[in-house]
Amino acid sequence: VARGFRICWLEVARGGHWLEVVEGGRMSQELVVKGRRLGKLIGASRRRVVGDHWRWNPVFGCRRSPEVVSKSGSLQLEAEPFNAEPPRTTLISSYVTPVDFFYKRNHGPVPVVDDIERLLFYLQISTESTFLLTIITCLAEQLPAIYWWFGGKADGTLFGRCQEVTKIQCDVNLTTKQCAGNRRTAMSKTKAVKGVGWDVSAIGNAIWGGAKLADVLELVGITKLLRTTSFGGKHVEFVSVDMCKEEHGGPYKASIPLIHATNSEADVLLAYEMNGKPLNRDHGYPLRVIVPGVIGARSVKWLDSINIIPQECQGFFMQRDYKMFPPWVNWENIDCDDDLHLPLLHPCIQITVQGYAVSGGGRGIERVDVSFDGSKTWVEASRYQKSGIPYVSDDDAESDKWAWVLFEVAGDVSQNTEIVAKAVDSAANVQPENVAVIWNLRGILNTSWHRVQLYVKPT
Repeated sequence: VARGFRICWLEVARGGHWLEVVEGGRMSQELVVKGRRLGKLIGASRRRVVGDHWRWNPVFGCRRSPEVVSKSGSLQLEAEPFNAEPPRTTLISSYVTPVDFFYKRNHGPVPVVDDIERLLFYLQISTESTFLLTIITCLAEQLPAIYWWFGGKADGTLFGRCQEVTKIQCDVNLTTKQCAGNRRTAMSKTKAVKGVGWDVSAIGNAIWGGAKLADVLELVGITKLLRTTSFGGKHVEFVSVDMCKEEHGGPYKASIPLIHATNSEADVLLAYEMNGKPLNRDHGYPLRVIVPGVIGARSVKWLDSINIIPQECQGFFMQRDYKMFPPWVNWENIDCDDDLHLPLLHPCIQITVQGYAVSGGGRGIERVDVSFDGSKTWVEASRYQKSGIPYVSDDDAESDKWAWVLFEVAGDVSQNTEIVAKAVDSAANVQPENVAVIWNLRGILNTSWHRVQLYVKPT
């Protein structure tokens, strides 16, 4: 939970298909409950050992098989890890997507989590050396109870009081959740892309029930609409029980800005229900996060812990995956040196392009792309609001969110060409390519790419 203080599970499941082993340190205050052993370790490390773990990926509580998958209405795209989406016609047959037809996205084996009445998860707010606050939420028949320790050092010896989480209002919202890779197969027809070959159905609309994260955080002193804690916390990290090879056997994790987590209007949930029933294993039983309006990768399943941290989560899936690259980046040039250029066949002149970009709705400008050859290739422009200060579109950045962003970029031209500029906002909205698709009688709201014809006079 904090440096020098850990609470671990040692679980031996039926048939030995799942085993968590603790190495190093020493076990104390040992408690055995239904095949589980709970202990407090000092200075220990832990390692998860799994046997035939893939065969327990669930469909209706069964081992997976092609026959079972087809009966559930899902099209299996990958077996290990299990990823599946429903047929197109099945997806749109109901406004609220049935649980069985909701797409499944996994990065590792679906965890076996038993004994819901004994499950713990942790919420930690800490500096590097001081254990400030830990919340342990124990789910009992989908109604958590919260225990916490106030103050104290890393040994966690000072204990506080217990309070029933039923005092937190159970919130229900209808949210459409979508994998970032939905419709990837269509994009792959233009150029090769990397990832699961989703068609159009890696999306679903469900009724999620649980406690609002903003209410849970407020219960422990983190006020609504807080951007930074007094200890410098700016992000809320969600850590899963799920172990992934991309994390070198560690847990899947992701984060959202603290200002988003503490905003009740953002409707971020600690969910334990889906369409009026307890979550099943495929969708995060017994507890998961639901972050509406954000890619599905941030809605962490099988929640183990929540951490308030000073910077964005440093996990693989936050730093090295689910990144939207500019269109000129491909598998050949992604790691190339920006200073390497091919020799030009014609003498060229350098020009500077300047302009403005504005999104609306308080959204930042994530990127401005400029082409010097009629949209065949692109370069990224520098952005700024104040001269000499690079612009940052993050929610916690000190930028003027209701104001435009200026941009500038230099490039070489050698003949008549078309200069094109387009912007992408922080919600990944992009401008339409052509005026024709947004033409209207009054000629208003032209948000298409801006094009300027350039003529080079020979000398």
